[in-house]
Amino acid sequence: MREFFFLFLVIVAGTGGELCVTRAMKVIGEVHDFRPAALARFVFRAMRVGWMWIGVGMMTLAFFSLLAMLSIENVSLVVPVTALSYAAGTTGAMLFLHERISPQRWLGVLIVCVGVTLVWLSRR
Repeated sequence: MREFFFLFLVIVAGTGGELCVTRAMKVIGEVHDFRPAALARFVFRAMRVGWMWIGVGMMTLAFFSLLAMLSIENVSLVVPVTALSYAAGTTGAMLFLHERISPQRWLGVLIVCVGVTLVWLSRR
């Protein structure tokens, strides 16, 4: 039961964090100037966007959940199973960021999910 809980946190918090950081970066814009002063201004602008802080917090929770899961299960199971974040990320990009997902990408997500299922079934 703990495995499901930590797996859920890794996938949902990690993917949610990535989606929030992406939303923040769309607000901030691209980096065009790589001089130290310009990068410092960019970082300070990023620190003022709430989505960035939500994303960093969620990614932190996902990282510590991954550590907890690695203390319970073998890495040969944990790493492949956390690939479900690809499915969550694609779905989140479609719903939260309103991205258009091509059929080829959905097929790739389906293949990843089949692979994760095979790994999970070989668990014990």
